[in-house]
Amino acid sequence: MSIAHALSGEPIDVTPYDARLGEQRSAALFKSEQLEVIRLVLSAGKSMPMHKVSGEITIQCIEGELDVQVDGNSTRLLAGQLMFLLGSVPHSVTAIANASALVTLVLNQ
Repeated sequence: MSIAHALSGEPIDVTPYDARLGEQRSAALFKSEQLEVIRLVLSAGKSMPMHKVSGEITIQCIEGELDVQVDGNSTRLLAGQLMFLLGSVPHSVTAIANASALVTLVLNQ
């Protein structure tokens, strides 16, 4: 079941899934001309391979623990922490523990 994109002014629940985390999937929460926000869900050991996007991004860990690889450096991102990346920076994300995060992408750059 996919989540419908939110409309302008509509609240979006981004609280931790807790015990329901294993049942969830990644989903785009909204997309506009300049911005997209995705709820990324990764099971422990799963990853998004090295890639890059043209616009700036943020990764905000909501629950669990992520390993973010950037420029050959590994950084642990814990629940409650946020990371900013410039556009076109190669990066990968691996779940150390079951995790969900908000990923914000600036589009059209």
